[in-house]
Amino acid sequence: MKIFKLKYSQKLPINLNEAWDFLSSPNNLELITPKSMDFNIIDWDKKKAYPGQIIQYTVRPILGIKINWVTEITQVRDKEFFIDEQRFGPYTFWHHKHFIKEIEGGVIMEDVIHYKPPFGLIGVLLNFLFINSKLNSVFKHRELELIKNFGNFK
Repeated sequence: MKIFKLKYSQKLPINLNEAWDFLSSPNNLELITPKSMDFNIIDWDKKKAYPGQIIQYTVRPILGIKINWVTEITQVRDKEFFIDEQRFGPYTFWHHKHFIKEIEGGVIMEDVIHYKPPFGLIGVLLNFLFINSKLNSVFKHRELELIKNFGNFK
């Protein structure tokens, strides 16, 4: 059983409260997801992240194929971190930790994602062929959108 791990880090020139307010709101996911993925929240309770929160959305990650995805926010420590886990969706396993820490001149955000593609060995091959690069492009897009919204860290 192969579980893959991705780690991303980004500094932003904003205060901890501003970062937390933006990043812990599922409403902002659409703003930082590539338009080509046609991300659309179907259902959520319009609250900031809290343990037990369910978010349902659709996304078209490859070949325009629409996929339903359901995640649950499983843990939250206010202004420090939250974790989302897939309940139904494209992966056999998805666990995404979002950390936010105040630093001099702003905040540093760190994402740690553990995931397992479906289809066993075929999924491992698909990961090397395009899943991993697609995930990297999604997080690169997010980085650029956050810079556009909040500025670049000096």
